[in-house]
Amino acid sequence: MGHRRLPSLSSLRAFEAAARHESAKQAAQELSVTATAISHQVRGLEEALGVPLFLRKPRQLELTAQGRELQQVLETAFDSISSAVERLSAVPVRQTITLSTTPAIAVRWLLPWVCMLRDAHPDIDLRIHATHEPVALDGGTADLAVRYGDGRWPGLVAEKLLDNTFIPACSPYLGLHDIAQLPGHSLIHFRSPGAVSSPLDWSVWQKLAKVPGLDVSAGLVFSDETHVISAAVGAQGVALMSRQLIQDELEEGRLVQPFGPEFEGKPFFLVYPESRRHDPTVLAIRDWVLAVPGGLCSLSD
Repeated sequence: MGHRRLPSLSSLRAFEAAARHESAKQAAQELSVTATAISHQVRGLEEALGVPLFLRKPRQLELTAQGRELQQVLETAFDSISSAVERLSAVPVRQTITLSTTPAIAVRWLLPWVCMLRDAHPDIDLRIHATHEPVALDGGTADLAVRYGDGRWPGLVAEKLLDNTFIPACSPYLGLHDIAQLPGHSLIHFRSPGAVSSPLDWSVWQKLAKVPGLDVSAGLVFSDETHVISAAVGAQGVALMSRQLIQDELEEGRLVQPFGPEFEGKPFFLVYPESRRHDPTVLAIRDWVLAVPGGLCSLSD
């Protein structure tokens, strides 16, 4: 497209307003300038175009034929610009927010229900930061987090989400029923190298169970709980897992709890900064997380 030959936009606006009102004074009031400024802009436009745009009469401006033609074109053009600006202004500003959580919580508990958040808040773009390491909730790496612990983190609001009951679990294909048979099977371990604390493991369980001949240092080791679950479902051994995270497999019979003991680990909490307690976007994510099926809020409904 070639270079556009256009007069100044201010002179076109001044002329269009004066033509519409048939008055320099009223045009000046609309554009918040003086009537003298309007007259000056219109005369400059006439000189640039080389044609008269108004027949100037006492207390009234009357358009010439050329002025009427230009006025009709400008009215259409300014109406189109105004409509485009209104449409753009009506587009909601998208909010991006990051929730940090463990890979297992993200994949097995939250992701299947992202549709709930999208339906309720289509203007929010959720980013899930999957890690076992606690990150700063300063709006940089993350804004909120799901953490397990005692619920006491200085400067953070903590709302309980899930209990964390650890049980031995395995595929029914192993045919394991008696706790005395456990030393004959591989143990599956979860160990996260980046976590500052870890869920209860086989060594803690063995102190309670006291199974003769059980070597809790041997077996398969994974750094991701979802891999632990997959290995257990694949009959690769016996895992010690949070019942809340394998509820589907237990209900469908892909995993079974062959025996006890079971015990309570530290529960999961949703945490976010006290300073953002009233932040609408944070509250939208909070309400969604608390409403996800399987959590304490939904179980009590």
